[in-house]
Amino acid sequence: MTAAWMKDFSASELRLLRSLRTPQKIQDFLDTIPMNFRETCWSPRMVLKHRRAHCMEGAMLAAVALRFAEYPPLVMDLKSVPHDDDHVVAVFQQGGHWGAISKTNHGVLRYREPVYQSIRELAMSYFHEYFLDDGTKTMRSYSRPVDLSQFDSRGWMTDEEDVDYVPEYVDEVRHYHMLSRVQIARLRKADALERRIGRVREW
Repeated sequence: MTAAWMKDFSASELRLLRSLRTPQKIQDFLDTIPMNFRETCWSPRMVLKHRRAHCMEGAMLAAVALRFAEYPPLVMDLKSVPHDDDHVVAVFQQGGHWGAISKTNHGVLRYREPVYQSIRELAMSYFHEYFLDDGTKTMRSYSRPVDLSQFDSRGWMTDEEDVDYVPEYVDEVRHYHMLSRVQIARLRKADALERRIGRVREW
């Protein structure tokens, strides 16, 4: 039986999304899609059409696929300092523990196994890997999980126009600080080896 929220997907889209039965399979599929370097905000349908995605677009596609696998379509925003980019991941729970699906061009900031006891613990797992080319660590806060089903009436899953209202909302929801001012002042930069590894790009 097809749920009401599935009605706008084509038969081929339904076959593909239904085949991604686990978070691991969703991540494996997302890893085959090249990075999108354009300033777009494609819906999952348009990501499947163009076979390109940046982190927000990848998170939305993963959220849809999670929904087909009977998980809530949740994403989380990881916010950095103003002169660095934020990162968005799709999040899920297995056995009461949190994990994440991530689209990134870096050798880090990737998939997280569902072994974290809280959303904060999951968010903090990205902290040490999130730094600028000079080694400055920039992650500062994380959002609560955002359920994207609230945008069903606006067609976020299949719209052929950009769905900028999704990242705008995700950016504006309540975020939780990771560090105190004292902790920020005491941060050590990533070392030379870490910086070299951080410069690895997939696409």
